[in-house]
Amino acid sequence: MKTKKFASLFLATSLLAGILAGCSSGDEGSSKGGDTIKIGANLELSGAVASYGSSEAEAIDLAVEEINAAGGINGKKIELIKVDNKSDAAEATSAAIKLTSQDKVTAIIGAATSGNSVAQVQIATDNKTPMISPSGTSTTVTVGEDGKVNPFTFRTAFIDPFQGTVAANFAANTLKVKNVAVFADNASDYAKGLASSFIKDFEAAGGKIVAKESYVAKDTDFRSTLTRIKAANPDFIFIPGYYEEVGLIVKQARELGITVPLMGADGWDSPTIVDLAGAAALNNTYIITAYSSEDPDGLAKSFAEKFKAKYGKDPNSFSALGYDTVYLLKDAIERADSLDGTKIRDAIEATDNLELVTGLYSVDENHHPIKSATIIEFVDGNQVFKTKVNP
Repeated sequence: MKTKKFASLFLATSLLAGILAGCSSGDEGSSKGGDTIKIGANLELSGAVASYGSSEAEAIDLAVEEINAAGGINGKKIELIKVDNKSDAAEATSAAIKLTSQDKVTAIIGAATSGNSVAQVQIATDNKTPMISPSGTSTTVTVGEDGKVNPFTFRTAFIDPFQGTVAANFAANTLKVKNVAVFADNASDYAKGLASSFIKDFEAAGGKIVAKESYVAKDTDFRSTLTRIKAANPDFIFIPGYYEEVGLIVKQARELGITVPLMGADGWDSPTIVDLAGAAALNNTYIITAYSSEDPDGLAKSFAEKFKAKYGKDPNSFSALGYDTVYLLKDAIERADSLDGTKIRDAIEATDNLELVTGLYSVDENHHPIKSATIIEFVDGNQVFKTKVNP
């Protein structure tokens, strides 16, 4: 999800974070005594991408309820403390400071987007507080610009380069297309990274990129650019971006008579995209995601049933990732047999083939997950399971 450079923000907060680290380090602090385990949720509950954070929050609540009803973690109940980062990086940093210094949480879940996750990295590191982003797919969430692994930061979702590769292989090998256009958000590291990975792998497979165009977040009229893309006569268009713009892009593309398959990644995965694009316009479009409620896997189906029983609707991939993140953290705390942040960090690093709703989960040396991706097709506004792709 979205990634920006936060060097100046981290410089401004690092001194404060360092001070806070002394009173909220990885040792057995006040949050670790008593009968509860405090877990923070730093999520986008309002603002531009509230759909992502809200989906994760619902599933996190469901997981916490289940775990507490079953006796908690090592006999202690989870106390969930949610903070709304308002889809803003500065707010995400402030929320992380509150959770570590004031609430003294054992771990942080969130944020949903990469940029808002990166904004917490320094706070998590200084306070030795494990942080797991359910859906931050940029490599920079867990690996800094200096190439060093962020020691206390993890993710549940697969990374952007993997999504780009999956999309390129699907286009070349399943859809058998040869001439492709790429239309990406030029202001988003998420979109640019996906586009770069897609182009590299599609060309390596023998395909040709006939058009490369860009837009900027918050644009609403894409007709002139889509007209240029149409003139290039592609037989497939890859559109890495977020549902707010993508919904309008799909709608306007179909209005201009562009009927070829369109494809994106997990940024498309919001119920709002159907409202923006229209069900008919979304036919013959595909997305890469972490989860489908139609996945025949037993855990996936069971989760879908429980989620629908509680909320009266089907879960999306953000729901599944939020749910899985709680269980990933539960597994690590149980194996660590401790609430010490460093020991929990070590346990997460050692995770190997943990069975979760979104598939088997392992961690590599860069704190990237080793896991499968799911491809979904939109059919009359509904998400239909297409296939699963292993790493």
